[in-house]
Amino acid sequence: DPLTGELRDYVGGKADLDQRLIRAIGDADRRFEEDHLRLMRAIRQAVELEFEIEPTTWRAIQKHAHQIAKVSVERVRDELNRILRSPHRVRGFDLLVESGLMAVILPEILDLQGCEQPPQFHPEGDVYVHTRLMLSHLEPDASLTLVLSVLLHDIAKPATRSWDETAGRARFNGHDALGAEMAETILRRLKYPNEVIHAVVDAVAVHMRFIHIQDLRVAKLKRFLARPNFEEELALHRVDCLGSNGRLENYEFVREKQEEFSQQPLVPPRLITGADLIARGWQPSAMFRDILEQVETLQLEGSLKDRDSALAWLDALPHAEPR
Repeated sequence: DPLTGELRDYVGGKADLDQRLIRAIGDADRRFEEDHLRLMRAIRQAVELEFEIEPTTWRAIQKHAHQIAKVSVERVRDELNRILRSPHRVRGFDLLVESGLMAVILPEILDLQGCEQPPQFHPEGDVYVHTRLMLSHLEPDASLTLVLSVLLHDIAKPATRSWDETAGRARFNGHDALGAEMAETILRRLKYPNEVIHAVVDAVAVHMRFIHIQDLRVAKLKRFLARPNFEEELALHRVDCLGSNGRLENYEFVREKQEEFSQQPLVPPRLITGADLIARGWQPSAMFRDILEQVETLQLEGSLKDRDSALAWLDALPHAEPR
């Protein structure tokens, strides 16, 4: 009451606040029938506020979960984003699954359940357990693109799982490439902006490249480290390791190399261009790209240090005569 300052609580809200409870006012079934987005909001508020959901309200959420399909994708996506960006995202993940909402919004996540992995590499369990564990290792302020990359990085493992009789274990050949395709399909279905889609798809596509990163030649390593979203891709690799065997040798190798290469640009401006080839009488062709890439590789590896040495290398090519 604005005149007396008295709080008139007609629905017991003060008691629920004191008990940290999320409760639908009155008939929970009717409240969710009135506005299906409340299904997501209840979970989002429980996650953000660290409240529990009152049992009758929770049962109503489970009963009406399928109706979230009637809400516009954009509104559902926005609520999902807030859940995923919360420091308590693992609880949000669990509530989405247990409520039945995940089965409507991201049914592909449920396919990860029971997709067993080789215990020598994944002692934590199946792909679902692995993905959930990765979420728990993210920093509280992890970006949306990183969280989505974690959710989707192994999304194609169920589709690519095969049994290697010789090795006596499951394999998931090509799950990174197919996973990138599936990630794009899922994110476009949820109408994410292109910049989010491109970052997540790229991260899913390259996440297996870290396995052999210590074997890369210097030039390839520098190009890889210079990728526009490399820090997030590296963060994905880190939690991928923490959510499985815990081995961080490749992560630590990358950090050491970043320090070693920090005194100069990873990929500096090229020493020569196509104009230099044309000036020497070469006719433009597909060979230009190969030659320029060879020069850049030698530059990145330290064999060519300046423009003069690059031009001398060019002049020494067997077919460097004008065409």
